[in-house]
Amino acid sequence: MLLAAALPTKAQEYVRPPADLDRLTQELFAEIQSDQVPYEDLYETLLQYYQTPLNLNTATREELRGLLLLSENQITSLLDYRQQRGALLTLYELQVVPSFDVRTIYRVAPFVTAQTQGANNALRGPFWQRVLKEDNNALFVRYERVLQDRKGYALAPLDSLGHGPTRYLGSPDKLLVRYRVSHTKDFSFGLTAEKDAGEQLVWNPNTRRYGADFLSGHLVLQERGRLKTLAVGDYQLQFGQGLLLSSGLQVGKGAETITTLRRSSVGVRPYSSVLESTFFRGAAATYSLAPTVRATAFVSRKRVDANVQFAADSLAEFDEYSSGFLLTGFHRTPNELANRQALRETVAGGNLSYNSRSSNLAAGLTAVDTHFDKAIQRRPELYNQYEFRGQHNLALSGHYSYVRGNVLLFGETARSSSGGFGTVNGVLASVAPTIDVSALMRHYGRNFHTLYGNALSENTRNINESGLYLGIKLRPIARWEVSAYYDQFWFPWLKYQVGAPSRGHDWLVRLTYAPTKTSLLYAQVRTREKEYDADGNRPLPLLVPTVRRSLLLYYDANPTTTLGLRTRVQGTRYRENQGAWRSGYVLAQDVSVGVGRRLRLTARYALFDTDDYDTRQYVFEQDVLYAFSVPALSGQGTRIYGLAEISCTRNLTLWLRLAETSYRHQSTVGSGLEQIEGSRRTEFKVQARYRF
Repeated sequence: MLLAAALPTKAQEYVRPPADLDRLTQELFAEIQSDQVPYEDLYETLLQYYQTPLNLNTATREELRGLLLLSENQITSLLDYRQQRGALLTLYELQVVPSFDVRTIYRVAPFVTAQTQGANNALRGPFWQRVLKEDNNALFVRYERVLQDRKGYALAPLDSLGHGPTRYLGSPDKLLVRYRVSHTKDFSFGLTAEKDAGEQLVWNPNTRRYGADFLSGHLVLQERGRLKTLAVGDYQLQFGQGLLLSSGLQVGKGAETITTLRRSSVGVRPYSSVLESTFFRGAAATYSLAPTVRATAFVSRKRVDANVQFAADSLAEFDEYSSGFLLTGFHRTPNELANRQALRETVAGGNLSYNSRSSNLAAGLTAVDTHFDKAIQRRPELYNQYEFRGQHNLALSGHYSYVRGNVLLFGETARSSSGGFGTVNGVLASVAPTIDVSALMRHYGRNFHTLYGNALSENTRNINESGLYLGIKLRPIARWEVSAYYDQFWFPWLKYQVGAPSRGHDWLVRLTYAPTKTSLLYAQVRTREKEYDADGNRPLPLLVPTVRRSLLLYYDANPTTTLGLRTRVQGTRYRENQGAWRSGYVLAQDVSVGVGRRLRLTARYALFDTDDYDTRQYVFEQDVLYAFSVPALSGQGTRIYGLAEISCTRNLTLWLRLAETSYRHQSTVGSGLEQIEGSRRTEFKVQARYRF
């Protein structure tokens, strides 16, 4: 190690390993039992870090926090080490940075570098030459299809009036084309076109359809003197604790109980995902007013999906209104097409931030002004009484973070134009070299409205909730780690299917053992209890507890350099109102084998058995690069898949994936237009990457 640090030749430079997103997301998350987590956004952010790795020699405290893989104590140790000894000569040098252990180094290695050359991009030549010579320059083409016939694609005869049943208008093929070229702290340019299964390929400017159903593009320039970032096209924003503006890597409550609790102000980021509702479209810029002060301004104007209706009463407040936003991104049927881009959204605002020279103190102010061309008016249900309504929402917030020794204080407080308040405040502390603790208080008023916020919460949105989160991480002896959290939450107003104020709690304990550098074993238990309306028609609401208990055992090992084994045992017990327990489980075995230098094969065989849909199981699956798979397994059956990664040439890589779910005691699979006659569902996927 000392020789590598003293003689930093090219041959001795650490070669970044490929990003193992499957293993990393399982370490960050608790066991996944929800389809509300934005996996696409999570994977996309991790892959952005992999494509444009963070330079440990120039990264700021906020940028290091943005990785969500380093504790505050580790970040402080790295900054102190840089200040005392200068730039890292190689990633091997992390082994002598205080508080960095082998497991941490292996986790961050795919997403960081230790470059020592200057940060002045002008020294590397003109911009167009840097783009043409950039190694991180690739085109992706992906094709997907379910092989069985589904009800939505079946031809049906028309009646005497020429009407027929609703069906998908497009083919069952899913297509994606993506091009991106980028360089860390310099530029990013990307184009994306996607057609979902059931959607049409249509060129009709009158209906804003230009071939593929979803089109996205961005150009981001960085470090142009005082102009720190300029984004044109599609982009994301994140400031403070994400109460008003939050994007990218938001893990929430999971098995990582310390580093993922606080957000980081990463500012303007390029957007290249295919989620059709979590981005801004327009322009944004960050300018350095002084060494410690930066200002960001942004404007966005785009159309979003919504169900537009016309008032039947001439005295109604709004003649034309929408009952809410549609976030699926599907435009396959006539009704879905009628809702496509029906609402025009205009968002403008900015952020003014201060970071002390020592990087110990950071503070800022954020403003977000949102306007719709048609009013939002929710259904006249009692639980919707305090939801956002109208055409305009202005939200203002202030955020802070302060480091003193081994303690970090952070928070953000905001107010929306409805008069509602939201606040989140927390503390992270290293009370001993082997003990980290965390605490977070949150309160989101029932009339607090933030349309692009995603701070930590039990609800999917930051509204109508208060809570207290407590977390701890222990490393009692080498290779062993215990992490746990307890979260108590309250809902002061009504919710959907909850006709009175309610409460609940959620706790998790995970025991992890890493016998070698490349193997991992952990056991985890989790319990979540929430209240819902009792079944039956009652004059007054009666809330009953719903309890979900989960157990997870996971083992990941690499017996040889070419062989990887992963075993997963996962089970759930579920009960409503002191009734009988229902259960579900899944057993999964993965095998990964490298065949020579050009071929890698991965396969899984899984058995699942659940009593009903409430006990369904979600399990991460390895997929082609830039894609993810987390199917919901319900009923009884088997799930198998095989994945082949083939390095055809130096520039061309091919992925092939075939997956099949086979159900027992079922004559059909799925429901509605997705229904398949038979007991099997088979998915085929192929992807090609060409690096220029």
